[in-house]
Amino acid sequence: NRLHATDVTSSSFRLTWPKLLSQETGYYSLEYGPRADPAGKRTQQVSGAHTSLVLSHLAPETTYEVALIPESNVHYFPPQTTRVTTLAEEISPVQVLISESGPHSFQVSWAPVLDSVASYQVLYGPLPGNSVEVLEVDGRHNSTVVEHLAPNTTYLVTVTAIYRSGKEKSLSAKACTQEGERGE
Repeated sequence: NRLHATDVTSSSFRLTWPKLLSQETGYYSLEYGPRADPAGKRTQQVSGAHTSLVLSHLAPETTYEVALIPESNVHYFPPQTTRVTTLAEEISPVQVLISESGPHSFQVSWAPVLDSVASYQVLYGPLPGNSVEVLEVDGRHNSTVVEHLAPNTTYLVTVTAIYRSGKEKSLSAKACTQEGERGE
């Protein structure tokens, strides 16, 4: 039941602490900054009614020292401190490759594959047009085959990485199916 961080991402985290004060009995001074840069410390005042707060606009892969100082006009409470390290920056897929295209299918592959990705969504639809199909792909995989397509058609393919943090990043490519055989 002391100061701790949850919902850590590359640029934010949520601080939660026990209810020590109330609106009437005081406020909290929150001091936080990168451990490597004591001069970069920031301070903000938080109402005594709060027991949690989200800090954002932080640097990725950085350890922050956080001190919560209860400024009570009734009791003395010692400062509570914690140390939180933000996650690495999430990178979007940097390349989407289309291969093995036939009249009714093609393979979509992408890179890099990252541990921070929970799953990928592959959206595809003919151009021009607004019908879109979606394939869900496990985050451990980096390719999938798209089937049941129309021959001699250009498709827009978008790969979206869905990160464990909830963020999404996308990259698109165009793919053309081959002309079908006569008689199809």
